[in-house]
This record gives sequence, structure tokens and C-alpha cells, in this order.
Amino acid sequence: EIQEFVDHSWFRYADGKKGLHPWQGDTIPQYELPKGAEGTKTKFSWLTTDGKYTWVKAPRWKGHCMEVGPLARLAVGIGLGVDWIKEPALALLKELDLPLEAAFSTLGRTAARGLETIWTSQKMLQYVNDLTANIKAGDEAAANMDKWEPSTWPKECRGVGLCEAPRGALGHWCVIKDGRLANWQAIVPTTWNASPRSDDGQVAPFEATLRGTPIADPVRPVEILRTIHSFDPCLACASHLYTADGKEITKVVSE
Repeated sequence: EIQEFVDHSWFRYADGKKGLHPWQGDTIPQYELPKGAEGTKTKFSWLTTDGKYTWVKAPRWKGHCMEVGPLARLAVGIGLGVDWIKEPALALLKELDLPLEAAFSTLGRTAARGLETIWTSQKMLQYVNDLTANIKAGDEAAANMDKWEPSTWPKECRGVGLCEAPRGALGHWCVIKDGRLANWQAIVPTTWNASPRSDDGQVAPFEATLRGTPIADPVRPVEILRTIHSFDPCLACASHLYTADGKEITKVVSE
């Protein structure tokens, strides 16, 4: 269901046009300027989208770009009729005199983050109360240890962990061979939202939401910042540092 493509990313696969499931994924850098770019690898002033132009891969679910994060969860919650999600959201839209369609915007993503803060605080109090009740009832277990016996584990297997992080859907995939980690791939929320376009014409959320954005002052395009900030992007998920010839620049060691 999930594949990552690198047609427009500074990575390479054996078959560059083919998408790979994370279990088969590779992360091999291939830094090059796209056709029509202005400048050099170490100092460019313009990048085109004709070739590779970003360090972010392009994940697709059933071949489609997806937006993840608070707004996506809000939309799913309203669609499923979850009262504690639906009612406060619709009340906010009514207060602002806006239709539901207005939520799919910079305003909507920002509002969704605020609403989730309220829901999270309410759920945290509920979980603390549940935990306290369990402890009082004599249940002090911190984890299910029934399967924690390494000698029973297979030497070769595959695993996946999926969850909803604050920024959106997060997935980690691993492959174990001969009892050792052979491959590990992660698709983080910002990878979904900031991914490059596809050769089939699909444009991911970051690029799609910036299309047609009115700019009051081209010299100070704060509207662009407001829109991107509404996704709460993770810089570490999309920022990579290499020299033009692939040499190591520095190493940070924690002791």
C-alpha cells in the first residue's frame, strides 16, 4: 500500500522510476542539480522541478499523495462522527462564521493544532485517572513481558511500528536477518507533507497549498511562511548536509 519514490529526490534506487516499499527501501544519496538550475552544487540561486530538487523522498499511499497531521485527524474525526472531536470543531467554525470547507486551509491547520491541545489535555487527565485506578487495584505492570524471550525470536523477520505523532502519521519498518538488523526505514510526518511532486503530476501538500497564495509584499512573503508553519514542519526530517564531493564534514559524538 505504501511506496516511496525518488524521481525528484537526491537519492537513487537500482530502478529510479520504481517505488519501493519501506521493507525494500534504500537511502543512497545522489546529489545533483536538476536541469535548468542556476548556480553550483554548493551555491545555487534557483532550482527547477525537472529533475531531483530535494532531500525528501516521495511517499505515496495507493499511489496518492497524503496530508497528515492535526487537520487530517480532525477531518477523519468529523467524518467518523467522533463527538469529542466533531462538536468543538464545528462550534469554532460557527463562531468564526465559516463553512466546513474553510477548515482546509492555513487557518484550518492552525486551528486544528489548537483544538488538539484541548483534546490532548483532556485525554491525558483521563489516562492518568485510569493509571491511578489500575495501580490501586494492584495492577502495577508497566509492559506486557509475555513475549520477551529473545531465544524464541526468529532469526529472520520483518517488523513495522505505526503511530500518530503530533505532526502526523509516523511509521518505522525493519528487516532482521541472521538475528541482526539488515534494513531500517522510517517515513515521518514531514516526509508525507513536504515530499516532491510525482511524474504523474501529483503535487504534495507543501507545494499544493502554496499555489495561488496571495502575496502582499514579494520582498517579504510572510504569507508563504504562515502556510508552511501551519504544518509545523520538522527541519531535521528534511535537512541533510553533504559536501559536493560526498566528504564527511563533521561528526558529533555524545558521551
